[in-house]
Amino acid sequence: MTASAVQVADTARYPLSEPGSPAWRKIVSRTRAELRETGCSVLADFIRPELRDVLRHEGAKIAPEAYAKVERVNAYNIAIDTPLPEDHPGRTIMERGNAFVARDRIPATAVIQQLYSSREFQRFVADCFELPELHELADPLSGLVLNVIEPGRAHPWHFDTNEYTVSMLTQEAADGGVFEYCPNIRSETAENFDDVRAVLAGEGEHLIRRLTLRPGDLQLFRGRFALHRVSSVQGAVARHSAIFAYSERPGVIGSPERTRQLFGRVLPEHVASAAVRGDQLLD
Repeated sequence: MTASAVQVADTARYPLSEPGSPAWRKIVSRTRAELRETGCSVLADFIRPELRDVLRHEGAKIAPEAYAKVERVNAYNIAIDTPLPEDHPGRTIMERGNAFVARDRIPATAVIQQLYSSREFQRFVADCFELPELHELADPLSGLVLNVIEPGRAHPWHFDTNEYTVSMLTQEAADGGVFEYCPNIRSETAENFDDVRAVLAGEGEHLIRRLTLRPGDLQLFRGRFALHRVSSVQGAVARHSAIFAYSERPGVIGSPERTRQLFGRVLPEHVASAAVRGDQLLD
């Protein structure tokens, strides 16, 4: 295992260098069960306690690089003027106030950058997702990002473009900033617009679960199929989280529309390559 991964993970609890060992199998089995049931699993204290200040400091240092522009969006992250039926949940417009630091703004030496690229980490995450392997996104801006939510802002209800998302809180908000999600609200073959519409209208409380996360916890999530959001951040401290996005297939690049929403810029890779998808769901 690379030196960086050894230094980052609490390998006494999470033996990344021992695939197939009893400890590995126990953790993976529990995580798989949670992912099957709810599409979400939290591996508490994944990062060594002595590195939590490093995570916070590195995130705070690059947070000013975030593309900060309040956007009007829908849950599918498609253009809000896309022609849709009158009752389509994609016609519900929300304000997205979070900001993303793109991967090309995150130093190669940062803990989150090293963890994202670690083959040992990728192997562990793939096993948890019951996959033979996972790939980093080919997208030069997404794949790894820092999600910055300033006080008074929120990351509204949405679906992820990528099938498999891994995240880590690096800085807690003083108040608010709660991760909320609706497990398996849609599938590869069924959009389930009725339930999505109910949640967006504030009438789907029975479909919503909430997580308490701490800095250094690792969250595995099937965000392509679970509607989710981070509630409004309150108090004087912003919420920062690293998002590690992987795909079962190589070559995944985000659409120009979504890339422009998130980062305020589009690179030639986004224009030249159609986004790779394994389903016909809205983005």
